Amino acid sequence: MAKVEIRGVWLPTTDSKVFNSRENIAQAMDFLAQTGFNVVFPVVWNKGATMYPSQLMHQTFNTEINPQFVGRDPLAEVVTEARRVGLKIIPWFEYGFASSYNLNGGQLLAKKPEWTARDSQGNLLKKNGFEWLNALDPEVQDFMLNIILEVVKNYDVDGIQGDDRLPAFPSEGGYDRETQERYRQQFGENPPKNFKDGRWLQWRADILTEFLARLYQEVKAINSNLLISITPNIHDWAYKEYLQDSPTWLKRGLVDMIHPQIYRRDFLSYKSIIDKLVNEQFTDNTLSKLAPGILMKIGSYHISSEHLLQAIEYNRGCGIYGEIFFFYEGLRQENNALAEVLRKSPYAQSAVFPSLSDLNQGRVSKKTSSIGQRLLRFLKNIV
Repeated sequence: MAKVEIRGVWLPTTDSKVFNSRENIAQAMDFLAQTGFNVVFPVVWNKGATMYPSQLMHQTFNTEINPQFVGRDPLAEVVTEARRVGLKIIPWFEYGFASSYNLNGGQLLAKKPEWTARDSQGNLLKKNGFEWLNALDPEVQDFMLNIILEVVKNYDVDGIQGDDRLPAFPSEGGYDRETQERYRQQFGENPPKNFKDGRWLQWRADILTEFLARLYQEVKAINSNLLISITPNIHDWAYKEYLQDSPTWLKRGLVDMIHPQIYRRDFLSYKSIIDKLVNEQFTDNTLSKLAPGILMKIGSYHISSEHLLQAIEYNRGCGIYGEIFFFYEGLRQENNALAEVLRKSPYAQSAVFPSLSDLNQGRVSKKTSSIGQRLLRFLKNIV
């Protein structure tokens, strides 16, 4: 019986040349299929632009596609080449509700200043270099939803993916006039200046959760087999900092796959977060949805083969059947060293990408047995 696992990798534009040509895309898809991967997550929305010719962007901002790719359709090229080698494709809306990075709002807010998110001082909301659209604004939500639906309607994809910016919003935000008025109408008082006030946090997080519920419903109405994949930051830091209420998303069945960004640079730190997720956030019925995000490369950092193998082995021991790597170029460094590690060991046997029913049925018996195995290992260690 074939293995059923999620083996994914992100394809960004930053620090990568995959999208620079159709030939590069074809070579990357060949390489991933040969290495044992079964799903790719190509970026499709970042820096205030799409990676495909967008009628909606043309109508709203007079910019059809990322200027680097005018005359091409990189998303269509990825779809064709991925399908050729049997890979699933789930477009990744990297920037989500962020408008720009260190560009004072960029082209989106230059043309739609009424979409600007505000902090408690009334300034443009900025966090970690990113400037933000007002994710709590119904018009902004409509725009984001329609960008996603445009992809779903026009491309042969297997789902869509949001991340730590979709659905998300820095907890410092929400102090625009309209949002404050909505809060006043409900509670009879102004939002607190303390942006981490409990009720204020939950009220804004609930607005994002309802957006996700609408997104889920509208995507499924187009094709019920399309997957909703979200890669949030780790709970509950993500809730307090970016209003991402992932336990509620799981409880309400608003995600088909979830990939917390466990971007830790040593195995013990990774392990401690996995233990917390498995024991506190995920149940027997939702564990099958979990495929953690693992940091393979960023800047000068490059994961060691030992850490890579330990993380995958620990995932399987905990009843977690999959992971996604950030990002593709990490596989190609040092003459494809990490790709060779995967080919020779954990990905030596091919794996079938899970069906929607696989993701929704849970893995009760596997989780139970894995806990028993972990207990035995623990007992052996203390004897």
